[in-house]
Formats: sequence, structure tokens, C-alpha cells
Amino acid sequence: MNPNKKTILITGATDGLGLATARALYAKGHRVLLHGRSATKLAAVRDTIAGSDETASANRDAPLDPADSYLADLSVLKEVKTFARAVARDHATIDVIINNAGVFQAAETRTADNLDIRFAVNTFAPFLLTRLLMSTLTEEARVVNLSSAAQSPVDLQALEGQRPIADAFNAYAQSKLALTMWSAHQARRNGGQGPLIVAVNPGSLLATKMVKEGFGQAGNDIQIGANILVRAALSSEFEGASGKYFDNDKGAFSAPHIDALNAEKCQAVVASIGSILQRAGVSC
Repeated sequence: MNPNKKTILITGATDGLGLATARALYAKGHRVLLHGRSATKLAAVRDTIAGSDETASANRDAPLDPADSYLADLSVLKEVKTFARAVARDHATIDVIINNAGVFQAAETRTADNLDIRFAVNTFAPFLLTRLLMSTLTEEARVVNLSSAAQSPVDLQALEGQRPIADAFNAYAQSKLALTMWSAHQARRNGGQGPLIVAVNPGSLLATKMVKEGFGQAGNDIQIGANILVRAALSSEFEGASGKYFDNDKGAFSAPHIDALNAEKCQAVVASIGSILQRAGVSC
């Protein structure tokens, strides 16, 4: 039994990096809340993690509960809100949120909310989910936002769905910088109080489905990314790091894109996100 057992929510936990991280955290004896957008995959992942020799011994006292699996399409803002409400209903306290789910390429790039799907999943969903779960987060809680080495200046009109982005890489890079900017903004707003919030580049070109589809490469060992996410969630090295950016390609805290260091630009991005959420009827 783990005397320091934490309740950890991981989005996009049915594949790749999210799955590897969920497996690692569960093996350490923590309660892992799984999110996915396929009920079949969620059930399979739950059974796989709970049934493995590596994890079973660590969690004999806390098997994966089917009720701790959450189904939601994060490209649909109303589903994100429903998801957050379900988690808050089931858990009075969340110790860690790992906003892992992400999209790079998609057959349909516009969502039902008229947003680019990269912004919807990679930026709006973690923003909304975290804000809605803020009441469940203690002073010692952590929010780990998946950033990227790919960061490009955010076009506010594109963020708001007023202008399309033809290039998938640029859309992805903008969405990741927007998330990194919100992380920095929220940390400044918290003023050292409330949950720690940190942006993490888990490593470039890891062996995920996203990398295989987007770049045609097998990718690097996915455990590289899982290991740093576990550290960001649990280790003392991240204490006092709220608002910072950890670049796992360098193995250290580093400077993000310069726009993430500009408080006015960060405020503008956050204001745009807020206006879109209000327009969609899911403001928090």
C-alpha cells in the first residue's frame, strides 16, 4: 500500500504517452483516473493496466474501478464540461491533473464549436477542464500541461476560429504555445497560492501514434516522456516551479517561446479563450 497515494487524472490515457504514464503511476500505487474517447479502448486499457504483473502487486488494495474511467470527446466543449462535472461529482479531491490529450492531424479540422481542432483539444479542453476542476485541487495539487518544442506565435483570429490554418504543424505549434502561455498566466494569477501549474515538453518525436501519422517515423522510446510526466506529477524537483516550462529535450527547466514570457500577450490569449468559452455557453 502506498501511504502517499494520490488521485491523478490523465486525459488521453488510452494510447501512447498517456497510457504509458497511467501505467507507471498506477504501478507506484496511485489512483489513476483514465480518460478516453472510446469506451472499448477505455475498458481494454483498464483491464490491461490492472491485470499486469507490474501493477497488480502495487495496487492490490486499490484496483482500477470502472467508475474511474471517463468518456469524452475533448474537441466538443460541452462534452469537456460534462466530463469535468462527472469527475468533480465522483472525487472531492484531485491531487494531479495531467492534460496529455492532443491532436496533430485530423481528417476534419473544424469542430462543432467552429474552432480548429488543434486549438480545441490542445488548448481549450485543458483550460476548461482545469478551471472547472479548480475547486477539487488543493494547495499542494499539480496541473501538468503537455507543451511541445513546437511553439509558434498565436494568431488570435485563428484561435477564435475566425481564420483557418492550412498547415497542421503550424496549428499544432500555435495550440501548444497558447497552452504554455495560459500555464504561465495562471501561475502569475495564483500568486504562489493554489495548485502548481507547469508546462512540460515531454520530448520530441516520441513513439506515439501522432508522430507516426504526422512524421512517418517510429519515434523515440515513449518511456522518456512517461518518466518526465511522472516526475512532474510527483517529484520534489518541481516544487516551486509553477509557471515554468520544462524542456525534456534539454532535461531541464528552460525558456519557452518569448511570447510566453510576455504578460500582456498571455493575457490577450486567455481573454480570447474566455470569450470563446462564453460564446459556446461553457464559461467557467
